[in-house]
Amino acid sequence: MLLTHEINPEQIESEKLYKGMGLSDEEFQMVKTILKRRPNFTETGIFSVMWSEHCSYKTSKPLLSKFPTKAPHVLQGPGEGAGIIDIGDEQAVVFKIESHNHPSAVEPYQGAATGVGGIIRDVFSMGARPIAMMNSLRFGNLTTDRVKYLFKEVVHGIAGYGNCVGVPTVGGEIQFDDSYEGNPLVNAMCVGLIDHKDIQKGIAAGIGNTVIYAGAATGRDGIHGATFASGDLAEDANKDRPAVQVGDPFMEKLLIEACLEVIHCDSLVGMQDMGAAGLTSSASEMASKAGTGMVMDLDLVPQREQNMNAYELMLSESQERMLLVAKKGQEQEIIDIFEKYGLQAVAVGEVIEEKAFRLKQHGEIVADIPVDALAEEAPVYNMPSKEAVYFKEFQNKFEAVPTIDDHGDMLKQLLQQPTIASKEYVYDQYDSMVQTNTVVAPGSDAAVVRIKGTNKALAITTDCNSRYIYLDPETGGKIAVAEAARNIVCSGARPLGLTDGLNFGNPTNPEVFWQMEKSVEGMSSACEVLETPVISGNVSLYNQSKGSAIFPTPIVGMVGLVESLDHLTPSYFQHAGDLIYLIGETKPEFGGSELQNVIEGSYSGKAPSIDLTVEKERQNQLLDAIHQGLVSSAHDLAEGGLGVALAESVFSKKGLGLEVTIGEDFTTELFSETQSRFLVSVSRANQQTIESVIKDAVQIGTVTNDGQIVVQSGGKNVIAEDVESLQSLWRGAISCLLKSEA
Repeated sequence: MLLTHEINPEQIESEKLYKGMGLSDEEFQMVKTILKRRPNFTETGIFSVMWSEHCSYKTSKPLLSKFPTKAPHVLQGPGEGAGIIDIGDEQAVVFKIESHNHPSAVEPYQGAATGVGGIIRDVFSMGARPIAMMNSLRFGNLTTDRVKYLFKEVVHGIAGYGNCVGVPTVGGEIQFDDSYEGNPLVNAMCVGLIDHKDIQKGIAAGIGNTVIYAGAATGRDGIHGATFASGDLAEDANKDRPAVQVGDPFMEKLLIEACLEVIHCDSLVGMQDMGAAGLTSSASEMASKAGTGMVMDLDLVPQREQNMNAYELMLSESQERMLLVAKKGQEQEIIDIFEKYGLQAVAVGEVIEEKAFRLKQHGEIVADIPVDALAEEAPVYNMPSKEAVYFKEFQNKFEAVPTIDDHGDMLKQLLQQPTIASKEYVYDQYDSMVQTNTVVAPGSDAAVVRIKGTNKALAITTDCNSRYIYLDPETGGKIAVAEAARNIVCSGARPLGLTDGLNFGNPTNPEVFWQMEKSVEGMSSACEVLETPVISGNVSLYNQSKGSAIFPTPIVGMVGLVESLDHLTPSYFQHAGDLIYLIGETKPEFGGSELQNVIEGSYSGKAPSIDLTVEKERQNQLLDAIHQGLVSSAHDLAEGGLGVALAESVFSKKGLGLEVTIGEDFTTELFSETQSRFLVSVSRANQQTIESVIKDAVQIGTVTNDGQIVVQSGGKNVIAEDVESLQSLWRGAISCLLKSEA
């Protein structure tokens, strides 16, 4: 095999070596036009990673412009390491979600672990202290050894990194469907706190200022990781293992503390983590954002392996590394802080006036590229879009109410579905209490983390029902945002904004691009109505294997503000004797439902409809009732409908039960997944007031103390089950599947 320095520019073109790096013929011609010459091997690699979908968003950028990103409380929208929202008192919340799908499919432990490490760096690179982690995971059904292995190792990777780095993993969500069998989704979200005065940006400003490399040494792991994440998964995934990075959470912990000390140095100009495309992306992006250029001497870059060439150094995605810019002559102040924590920090370059990205090694210039060509001027494609062939068929499908002989037995089946069943197997492995600020731990509609020194807290959730988006991308996109907001409201918080993780198949397929286009339109509509601007996010495309794409899965990570800890509202019933209210009308809507999955083993028909104006009104009324102290518990209705929500509401307090009366259409009343509905419990003393505040609230029953779930209609029992028995099925379902033979 030839070494890179033995490969000349003519050979790169004649043998089309650039194609193996991810550049098309047309893009390689663009590179030659920009440089006015053939690129060398290192330059070709740099262009290929910076123009990859993972770094440039070249096919998704036209869609992302549709998102509402501005509001009076948004301090930083998309474009930096993470977004920032004002929460009053000169404080702000910083958050972002990001995927690590392809690495997790190939090497699930390290893929998930380094996904956690990377998103944490995005947050503290802004100057914020990471205070909470969330995740959103998708796997195939737990019926094969391969899927079970991926599931267990991803969870172990998240726990292994998060628990060691000292940031609590406070919640998340997991769904299981066949479409993810070959391509799991691993989306990690980090939330941080910051004072306004400490906000940092990733800019290389100030001609003559010094570029500092800090953190772990560079090795050969993760080379071309961004390109790997910008193509379909190979049939033989083992060949892509070198593209997966290896993380060190203990070094990351030191890096957090060092960087949060460095932000108080007057000498600091800018800071950014080395994420996808490593040193290449951080350096070129920081310069491009500042309207400057940068020159670096690669001989000065700390290396943990011998004889690394320029290509390897620039494309490595070794973890736990940061790039900083310091005022000229004041570098030592920053270097000393990193050394205090036992971390390397060395000057490797300087900011120049010429808008060039120039690299030197062994006394020679090994790359010289116009910096904006890498960051701001990457190619953008308007892909063809075509309505999926199944869509009209599903829209025209007659919606018959499924026939169920035994509704109690169906409830048991639903509670054991992995998507609905307890995720204790997962979150019991996470340290959710480190930092001692977690008020509501995993298992509720939203996690809640208090803000030390105040009476306020942050509510955090991740959500997306990809089945609805598959059936109807625009409607499903609206539902994804609305359901996340519902989770936040049920906790007693006001939604502030969201970060999105857009996971789709191959965008060159017009039907996949149509799914992207329509779901973004739906999400944008919901963001406008619900006043939840998009402040950050990530796009992950080419999620497919063996020619089949995943369900379109645009994850919504949302944060809300609990203005007073008095407003905190649990998601489960609290007291025997409380009245049970259902907010919202129920219609026979089963397309994409868990009931349809159990009965048919597939999804078809229309997704549930949603009226965003009604959604907003109900959310506002419920939040008003919570703030008035009228609500004992609040839970949104999601997968499995009312039946599952009722059961979940009595699983957390021993001895509680319920008696509920429903209409004659038992199946619709219990298992429809009609949107914009809530289940709340209220003390009898607040009965009249709650009905005046929430106009759609209808009393359907009472919380009891007999440990029984009794659902009646016309004086007869539709369901009569023991709470402990149902809870046992719900809690043990995932562990049973993992133990069973494939």
